[in-house]
Formats: sequence, structure tokens, C-alpha cells
Amino acid sequence: MEKSIEHIWKHGFDTENGLIAPKLNDLYNRKSKHIVDRFKRMFKFNMWFLIIFSSLFLVYSFFNDFLFGGVLIFVLFNSLVLVNKNLFKSLKNIDTNVSSVAYITSFDTWLKGQVQMNKKLAHFYYPLLFVSFMLGLWFSGDGQAFVSEILGSPHQIYLYNGIPVFWVIGMSVVTALLAIFGGAIYKFDLYLMYGHVYKKLDELMLDIKELNN
Repeated sequence: MEKSIEHIWKHGFDTENGLIAPKLNDLYNRKSKHIVDRFKRMFKFNMWFLIIFSSLFLVYSFFNDFLFGGVLIFVLFNSLVLVNKNLFKSLKNIDTNVSSVAYITSFDTWLKGQVQMNKKLAHFYYPLLFVSFMLGLWFSGDGQAFVSEILGSPHQIYLYNGIPVFWVIGMSVVTALLAIFGGAIYKFDLYLMYGHVYKKLDELMLDIKELNN
């Protein structure tokens, strides 16, 4: 018996879907793995960069009379590394024995939580970084020489009980601005470091949403 047009039409699509679905799954598996692996590599690289940079800066500060600031910056950077290392460990809680769609969706949720946590911290560590550097400069040999020059030259700066008021006001304003816009600065830094990865992730999530609809 010849097959009806309706039968051919219906089962023709069944066959086509049977061929396309595995290809789509394989494509999303490869894309998901590529995006997650690339993020992990970049994340580890940035964490090691902070550790190595802060360590080298500490050594530099020791030999250049900037030890106070070097210690503060070393502690700040490595505290940031510890926080993000703990956040990175939670990535292991994502179930890998699921479909690529479910896995990349879970990864996207985890990543957004990680970004939000660092965005909140940015309101503190950017101002602290600035204050640490300025305090290190103040207590360094060059800083003390600068202060002595100011104190030895009357009317150059307004002092109150030996404290340079305008210097303190200027530092306070910059610190306050960093505290207010710390989240925006972090988002900009994040775009510079991970912009390409986020773009690929957004494209993949958009494809997934379109398929689900």
C-alpha cells in the first residue's frame, strides 16, 4: 500500500528530528564545555596573577621603603583571592551528570551569583586599595620627605593639629567615590577580562531560550 502524503510528511519530520537532535546535543555539549573550560582557565590565571603580583610588589616595597603599603596591598589582594577561591569551589556542586542545557544553565546561575558577590565586595576593596596605597606612600621615605617639605614651607597647605586638612579631604572624597562607584568599576574590569567569554555565554543562553520557546 502506498504511503499517504500525511504519513510521509509526519514520519519524514520524525526522521529528520531524529537526525538533528543528536547533532544539536553534541553541538551544545561542545559549546558548553568550551565556555566553562575557558572561564576556569582565565579565572585561575587571574587568581595566580594577583598572588604573584602582590608577592612581587611586597618584595619591591621591602627594598624601596614602601613596606607598610606593600603589606596592606598584599593582604588585600590575597584576601580577595581566598574569597574567590571559595566561590570557585562551589562550582563543583553543579551536577555534571545532566544535559548540556541544564549544565550551562546552572553554570550561568552560579556565575551571576559570583559576579554579584564580587560586585558588593568591590564597594569595599577599591577604596581599601586606594587607602592602602596612600598610607604606604605617606609612611614611605619619599612620603615623609614630602610631608617635611610641606611642614617646612608655611602657607602652602592648611594644617590642623599638624594634619594636612586638604590632603585628608581629598583622600576622603576619592575614597567615597570609589566606594560609591566600586560596583561599576568592577563591572568594567570584568568586561575587560571576561568580555569575550560572557558574550559567548549570552549567545548560547539565547539559543537555548529560543529552542525552548
